[in-house]
Formats: sequence, C-alpha cells, structure tokens
Amino acid sequence: MNFTWFISKKIAFAKSNKKNLSQIIIRIGQTAVAIGILVSVVTLAIGLGSKKAIKQKMSDFNGHITIRSYDSNNSFNSSKLNKNSVQFAKIKADEDVANVQQYATRSGIIRTEQSFAGVIFKGVSVDFDSVRFEEFMVKGKIPKYSKNEGSNEVILSEKIAKEMKLNVDSSFVMFFVRDNETPIYRRFHVAGLFRTDIKQIDDVFLIGDIQHVQKLNRWNAGDIGGYDVFIRDIEDLDKVFPTIENYIGYNNFAEKATTTFAQINDWIQIYDKNVMLILTLMLVVVIINIVMVLLILIIERTNSIGMFKTMGASNKQIRKIFIYYTLFIMLPGIFIGNTLALALLYTQKYFKIITLNPDNYYVSIVPVYINLLYILLISTASIVISGFALLLPSYMISKISPIKAIKFQ
Repeated sequence: MNFTWFISKKIAFAKSNKKNLSQIIIRIGQTAVAIGILVSVVTLAIGLGSKKAIKQKMSDFNGHITIRSYDSNNSFNSSKLNKNSVQFAKIKADEDVANVQQYATRSGIIRTEQSFAGVIFKGVSVDFDSVRFEEFMVKGKIPKYSKNEGSNEVILSEKIAKEMKLNVDSSFVMFFVRDNETPIYRRFHVAGLFRTDIKQIDDVFLIGDIQHVQKLNRWNAGDIGGYDVFIRDIEDLDKVFPTIENYIGYNNFAEKATTTFAQINDWIQIYDKNVMLILTLMLVVVIINIVMVLLILIIERTNSIGMFKTMGASNKQIRKIFIYYTLFIMLPGIFIGNTLALALLYTQKYFKIITLNPDNYYVSIVPVYINLLYILLISTASIVISGFALLLPSYMISKISPIKAIKFQ
C-alpha cells in the first residue's frame, strides 16, 4: 500500500482528531465546502433548467425550425409556400425529426363590445401536434380540425381573453383587411385558452383552422404558408438545422426558433455567464477555505512533521500526506452539499414551490435540470483543482527543521 496514502487515511480517521484544537477550523472548512457544492449544483441545475424550459416553450409553439416562402419575409401574413421544392418525405423520415405540421398565418383584429385588439391568426390543420400543445392549455379543449369541414373553434391566448373579457364558450368577431377591399368578418367560438408565458406569443397569437386563411388568401385547399418542424432534442437544433435546409429548395427558407425569438435567445445566453461566474466564485471560496485548513493542520502537527523527517520521510512524501489528509477532510462537505442540493432540487421539481414572474423570466415556476453526471463532475473538479491549489502552501513543510519541530513540541 502507498505509504503517504496509508498515513493520511490513518490521520484523517483517527479518533484523536476529535480532541484537536483544529477541529473547529476543520468543521468551518467542511461547511464552506458543503455550501460551495450546494450553491454550485443548484445554480447549474436552475441555469440549465431555465435555458431548456424557455427554449422548449418557444419551440413547441412555433416549431424548432420553421420553413416558409422567401416572399413572407417578416410579415405576419403568410405567403404561399412552394411545396413542390420541399422534400417533405425526407424531412419527415429524418431520425432527429419528431413531427412536422403545416400552418399559415393572417393578421386581423378582434372586436368585442368593450374593446378591440390586433392579433395573428395561426391556422393549423389535421396534423396539428395537439399532444405537444397540451402543456400550454389552461382551460377548455383543443379543437379537432378536419380537411373536409371547416371549424370556427379557436384556442385563444389567456392574456388576450382577459383583455377582451372572453372565456371558454365565448364568441367574438374578427375582421381581416385585404388590399383595396371591404374588410372580411368572421365569427369564432373559443374552445380553449392557452398560456406560454412568452410575451411575444401570448400578446398576439390565436390558433384556428387553416382553411380560414386559405379562403382569405384565395388559395387552393392544399396551399399552406409553411411547415413547423419539431426535433427530438432542442440541444441538437444547430446540428439538425443544416440538414433540414438542404431539403427545402431554393424558393423557401428555414429559420431556427432561436433566430425567430432572437431577443429571448440573447437573454438566455446570459445564464451561461452567470452560471460560470457563480461556479468560479464558489470554487475560489472552497479553495481558500481548504488552503486555510491545510495551513492550520501544518502548524498544529509541526511535531509530527519533524518526526516523519527524522524517520527518513522526504518533504515530498510529507507534503502528499497532508494534501491527501486535507482532501479527505473535503469529502464529508462534498457529500453533505450534494445531498442537500439534490433534496432541494427534487423538492422544487415535484412540488414547484418557488415561482417567478413570467413577464420577466418567461417561466412561471423555477425549472430545474438534474444531471447526475454534471453533479459528479462538479465534485470531482472541486477535489482535483483543490489538490493542485494545495501544492503551493504545502511547500511550507520543506521549511520545517526536524530538530526545531521536536523542540517546538
């Protein structure tokens, strides 16, 4: 067995340690390590959870990738998609693609007896991913649309419904404007209410039958404004996007949800900087406390260092003993920190105790993403980096004279 490893374990787990004056310092060091690990794990879990939750929300409404005609530009009114140039079968068959749905949009105005509001009517068809959309529903139901028979049922944003004083089973009139023509009126029935907590969506969108948009635009029954492409993992978006681009033809273009909602995506990127800053600060706190513990141990055990040297142990071996000893001291703190962090995270995950203002954070409940591999990496990195950080202060051992150390005792 390795000499330095054996001695460090004996010292670390010796019963006599409980009577040492340095025990208070060791407990403070372990507490600092536990707090550092706790804050690091919770910060990483919330940071990653928030990024995933917000990205998933804006993607589940509009699709991770949107395919539409170049003529659409950034207009709220869809231009007809050139379906012939889109290799739909290949997109649908791609292993990274979960679903594809057709859509078309048309801007209009909701008018009630009390007020009016400009909105975007998003028309969907029989392939509408109602299962994915179910997470946004707060009241009512999702209508079933048919190719043969048009439906006047719509899903209205909860925010718009409150402003217009509408509810499930309410009816309202919406009118659409066409160039140099009399406005066209349509009456719709509210089948359900949804909420995404994303202002850019909740302020303007409602979901209805695509046949209304087709008639307003004087399109044929099969004409659409574009495709919403949903992929299996939002983290693979940048990898999948070039493949989808190759299947859309020259008259159309594809856009990622992170580009469509660029402002939100930029806001999300702030999480990366904040998370890295907090992880770095916590690591510095851990290192400072562990270095402090090492120095206290060296001072307290000066006599033992002198005895090791008189017995023939080299400075390098003695330094290793104290570095291993200090790292052993970290282990309870790491265990306690991880245990408390997981307890807090799982409590939040299942009981959703901590809430947020969705107007500021795009989510109403603090989301968490628990990845045991990341937790293991944080703990391992703390031990390894602390081990290297202890090398410099451990050189203090080489300055201790065996004769003076024994006299010191």
